[in-house]
Amino acid sequence: MKYTDFSDTIIALSTPAGRGAIALVRLSGKEAISQTQTFFQGLNASKNLLEQKTHTVHFGTIRNLENEILDEVVVTIFKAPNSFTKENVVEISCHGSPFIVKRIIQNFLDNSPVRYAKAGEFTQRAFLNGRFDLAQAEAVADLIAADSAASHKVAISQLRGGFSSQIKELRQQLLDFVSLIELELDFGEEDVEFAEREKLTQLVKTIQTVIEQLLSSFELGNAIKNGVPTVIAGKPNAGKSTLLNALLNEEKAIVSEIAGTTRDFIEDEISIEGIAFRFIDTAGLRYTEDKVESIGVERARRKMSEASLILYVIDLSELFNGVISKKEFFEEIKEVEELNINTLFVLNKSDFWEKIENEIENKKDFNWLKTWAKESNTIFTQANNTTDREDIEKLKTKILEVIQADNFNAGDTLVTNTRHYESLRNANLALDDVLNALEMGLTGDLLSLDLRTALEHLGSITGEVSNDEILGNIFGKFCIGK
Repeated sequence: MKYTDFSDTIIALSTPAGRGAIALVRLSGKEAISQTQTFFQGLNASKNLLEQKTHTVHFGTIRNLENEILDEVVVTIFKAPNSFTKENVVEISCHGSPFIVKRIIQNFLDNSPVRYAKAGEFTQRAFLNGRFDLAQAEAVADLIAADSAASHKVAISQLRGGFSSQIKELRQQLLDFVSLIELELDFGEEDVEFAEREKLTQLVKTIQTVIEQLLSSFELGNAIKNGVPTVIAGKPNAGKSTLLNALLNEEKAIVSEIAGTTRDFIEDEISIEGIAFRFIDTAGLRYTEDKVESIGVERARRKMSEASLILYVIDLSELFNGVISKKEFFEEIKEVEELNINTLFVLNKSDFWEKIENEIENKKDFNWLKTWAKESNTIFTQANNTTDREDIEKLKTKILEVIQADNFNAGDTLVTNTRHYESLRNANLALDDVLNALEMGLTGDLLSLDLRTALEHLGSITGEVSNDEILGNIFGKFCIGK
């Protein structure tokens, strides 16, 4: 995506495409108001939008050059720099017919120097005009895409500059030391030291502690932003489909005593404490000669490897009935753990708890939850069963614990963007080089290079260091009209 010098004016539909009561067409640029005036006529035919105050609303019609009325509209004007893009902006609220919207936009494109906006160009102009930094600009896209209370809160926090302020503060502290070190280079022959190496070492370690906290927040932040793909897995008839139905509080999956009922995956989404979870019920894991079921089993294993969280259901009655031994029970757990994916083992049919209680209670190195004092797979068919619903609420609490959602407070800064994560990781590596350089007693010019590298990576987050390729990749993912 190649950017212009903003000497032109752009137009696009800013509401979702399709039929609706109202649609909003937005213009931004030096001639946004003057070009709108060309086609606008108010109730008072002599009204001139150029003479109106900023942030005012005007009722009238949009007409073509032949004076044909295209629609009755409400026009809102925002004069630079008091607008989203810090340019002149006009928002035309018209009726939501796709035909009307097309005619209005096409009228501007055919009969004025206004051009159609590229993806994300309104937000890109806002960024380049200093409305906000790059991390905040990306938060605009996150806010539009937010589909849960938690993702909305995180996006709002980043849009308001919480994350950016923290990064800028870290960068400024480093920049102060870089300035001192580079000042030393100007007095190289006099062997002076303006930047105390011990204080620099302490500063770098302090900054690394903050960066590492931010890096560790990415797993949860990414889950909040994109939702948590959660696979419900286990052997046939362990209670997987019953669990899905209980979580959704509806009969989504078929529950049967016949093993292998689920042959493909079934999925649906719910929100737990504001975090979106996409639950995926899979085929029972076992060897089978049934070709269709075997395909389902293979898909189940693939889904497990792709998941962010696994709810692995184990039927405790198999231990009681001698179907599996205690050794096989723990081998099954070990096999799942080797996937290195967050896993919660859901121990079903807890009437048989006594048979394994001591071994489980003493095993603290895996996440488990005992639930469901029931013997059959008809659990949770009665949604109003208080005991059953209490078990599900305990399960939800445990799920949040496993993904570490309880480790962060509402005011904490979370890293949700992969680009930000990579920049922080690279900055941290550069700071490792700084510490190594300090330990080896390297000269100020080499030390300055490593510090500059760290500064560059931190600056790339907020856009203090950027290039057209990075900007094109970021804003090209926005929707047209934003």
